[in-house]
Amino acid sequence: GQHNDARMNLAIALTAARYGAATANYAEVRHLLKTTDTGSGRQRVCGVRCRDVLTGGWGKEFDVRAKCVINATGPFTDSVRKMDDQEVPNICQPSAGVHIVMPGYYSPDNMGLLDPATSDGRVIFFLPWEKMTIAGTTDSPTDVTSHPIPTEEDINFILSEVRNYLGADVEVRRGDVLAAWSGIRPLVTNPDSKDTQSISRNHVVTVSDSGLITIAGGKWTTYRAMARDTIDAAIQEHSLKAGSCKTMGLQLEGAEDWSPTLYIRLVQDYGLESEVAQHLASTYGDKAFEVAKIAQVTGKRWPIVGKRLVSEFPYIEAEVVYGVKEYARTAVDMISRRTRLAFLNVQAAEEALPRIVDIMGKELNWCEQKKKEELETAKTFLYYEMGYKVKTDQLTDRSEISLVPSDIERYKKRFRMFDKDKKGFITILDVQRVLQSISVQMDENTLHEILNEVDLNKNGQVELNEFLQVRGSSGSTKGCLLKQQRHRQGNFPLGFGL
Repeated sequence: GQHNDARMNLAIALTAARYGAATANYAEVRHLLKTTDTGSGRQRVCGVRCRDVLTGGWGKEFDVRAKCVINATGPFTDSVRKMDDQEVPNICQPSAGVHIVMPGYYSPDNMGLLDPATSDGRVIFFLPWEKMTIAGTTDSPTDVTSHPIPTEEDINFILSEVRNYLGADVEVRRGDVLAAWSGIRPLVTNPDSKDTQSISRNHVVTVSDSGLITIAGGKWTTYRAMARDTIDAAIQEHSLKAGSCKTMGLQLEGAEDWSPTLYIRLVQDYGLESEVAQHLASTYGDKAFEVAKIAQVTGKRWPIVGKRLVSEFPYIEAEVVYGVKEYARTAVDMISRRTRLAFLNVQAAEEALPRIVDIMGKELNWCEQKKKEELETAKTFLYYEMGYKVKTDQLTDRSEISLVPSDIERYKKRFRMFDKDKKGFITILDVQRVLQSISVQMDENTLHEILNEVDLNKNGQVELNEFLQVRGSSGSTKGCLLKQQRHRQGNFPLGFGL
């Protein structure tokens, strides 16, 4: 449960660049370039026409010529194959898998659970991941899209299965889903197989009549074997000069001088918090020192350097600066593909966004309009693709909340006034303290009844979504109690009442 797929992907690209590869993200392939082979008279793929997505509008287009073009585009496999031949049958059977992240207390630090045969035959697991718990998964046919969206139905299926493995004294709450997302698995059928209906999770390498090499299917645990088979096919098809294999035993970027105790040096040499140092060491390997070198002084006795983006996660501002050096070009890059904040807690990611955009804006010379666009794009990403919308929809349906986005923003600010310690939750003592500070009196029994109804797991803590239920409810017991209290005393200045 410790695999950081985004970091792994980036480490592979950085390692390739170190060995001479030219890498370019945000370069969209528009179509394939072809030439006529003088010997056979056949059309052969000789490159691609690309578009620079970052320049806006249609973007600048440019050609990239090559002896061999390899199609390694996951669920988009068939769309590229059809650029080569419109009549080619599909080999990719896209399947959507939803995952959710829950608090770390749902799984021990070094132990997970996997059941390959759930109530409807699907696989379910929950594993420790980045000090939280990742649970999944679903498996259903889907259309290919760049922006898959998790559904409430899938989230509830995972929660219902998780409940089967926990004791009756543990209440699995919908509010404990901190992030949710849908990924697309590129399951493939082998076009050379007689059994055309068989779908495999293994990889398939195909070569078209025009010389386009396609690698499809597969999984992270076999990525090097996939690359080896693909390169072997390219060498054979295009009569390329083969050198010795360099990847067997090759250490990826950051691995060379890494050790399990590397984080201690970060603490001792730079004055980083232990948790932050462990995060940097496990994420960047020996490149963690490069991040530490640019970490800002906190102005505190301890830690000496390393300003956190949000208090409850070990991501620091220096990672944003370093992320730009590692090809991050959008705020979404930073919250999802350089840090994993969006996957761990969508509300925390939203909270960190303004500072992230400010730092990236300084590094990339963004104007104020560009910064505003990045902020809105990232919020839209969190809202639709990372589960913020379904969380809000579920909250609305269950508690009869009728709040427009501007209301939600206003009450989030008020929640933070109660949560002065930035714990991520408020207690009855927090509420009493604030009410007393503004000379508002509320009967303690009434306050207990109100908070008890929205404190779904009865742990004495009210999270942001539960606070919104208090503010937005109209027909529940808590709503009636609040209306009675308002009638006796008038509106609460903080808007805690209705």
